[in-house]
Amino acid sequence: MRTQVAIIGGGPSGLLLSQLLHIRGIDSVVLERKTRDYVLGRIRAGVLERGLVSLMEEAGVADRMHREGLRHDGTLIAHGGDMFRVDFARTTGHSVMVYGQTEVTRDLYDAREAAGGQIVYNVEDVVIEGADTDTPFVSYTADGKSHRLACDFVAGCDGFHGVSRKTIPQDLRQEFEKVYPFGWLGILSETPPVNHELIYANSERGFALCSMRNANLSRYYIQCAMTDRVENWSDDAFWDELKRRLPQAAVAELQTGPSIEKSIAPLRSFVCEPMQWGRLFLCGDAAHIVPPTGAKGLNTAASDVHYLYNGLRQFYEEGDRSGIDRYSERALARVWKAERFSWWFSSLMHRYRDQSEFDLRMQRAELDFLASDAAAQAAMAINYVGLDY
Repeated sequence: MRTQVAIIGGGPSGLLLSQLLHIRGIDSVVLERKTRDYVLGRIRAGVLERGLVSLMEEAGVADRMHREGLRHDGTLIAHGGDMFRVDFARTTGHSVMVYGQTEVTRDLYDAREAAGGQIVYNVEDVVIEGADTDTPFVSYTADGKSHRLACDFVAGCDGFHGVSRKTIPQDLRQEFEKVYPFGWLGILSETPPVNHELIYANSERGFALCSMRNANLSRYYIQCAMTDRVENWSDDAFWDELKRRLPQAAVAELQTGPSIEKSIAPLRSFVCEPMQWGRLFLCGDAAHIVPPTGAKGLNTAASDVHYLYNGLRQFYEEGDRSGIDRYSERALARVWKAERFSWWFSSLMHRYRDQSEFDLRMQRAELDFLASDAAAQAAMAINYVGLDY
């Protein structure tokens, strides 16, 4: 079998790249390790930057997002029992869209299948060969048979544990990592959100976040120790702890109920340089991970897709190699800015075991400054709604 672009990974970044290439008449085959139902069963955040919204529109898969998604023009920051609002629309002229990653993925699957796009599920034993030549190919096993997929380019959208990053020789890549000393305990509940916008809370007991999936499905998080276990938290214990971390104005509006999903997510930052080797390109978690504070994970993957899609489009339509040759440089420039924002926002909102009284006063001063300074709020809003590509 042959295609122009072999895409390893059938998550949102791989599917978005495949759909965008299809719109321009560029062939691709998506290889996915799991089934469609398994991928759609993953619970992920869903705050979409303006750039990702535009890419969904360009890909022709934005109708349901605009119909069912929730446009947010700002967010609330709580600390010391008070709350203040950062107004995205007023300071930047832009907003974000709250629309679950599962729904993004579902829309992309539907679009690829409607277009007759080739997606191979239950793929195993994937090996990328010849990436540093002009004739790369991917070998894999599916349905108990060995297959070879010849291609012009390979897009590695297969996550942190996939084969793509590891295909780049170890002596040619440099990896940077920060592991945070806490996690997020999160629950999903069939309850209306406590507020129509997200609430990020810094409290003496640790961080908390009030989010949502839709008008009747809420997602809440509290900072917890990495050694903690989900089994240690009953629903009542979670709700009680969440209330202790929120201002009374938010607690008064909070509606509780049984959880339908509960999990603990670690927080870490990771970047691999470079993001390409020959004709192999890394996208999303295959190349970088951000802590969930500020919801940059999916959005940073989308920016990778933007640079790679446009580079491939220029190559096939104009014979111009500059986009693919500079892919890593351009993608990493934006990745590190997203990493900086996620690091800053995480440092601002969480409590650390080794914080001194001086550190706590600095954190409080930073929050007070953000609450009172228009320029500081504008800087946060610019990063939150998404930097230019």
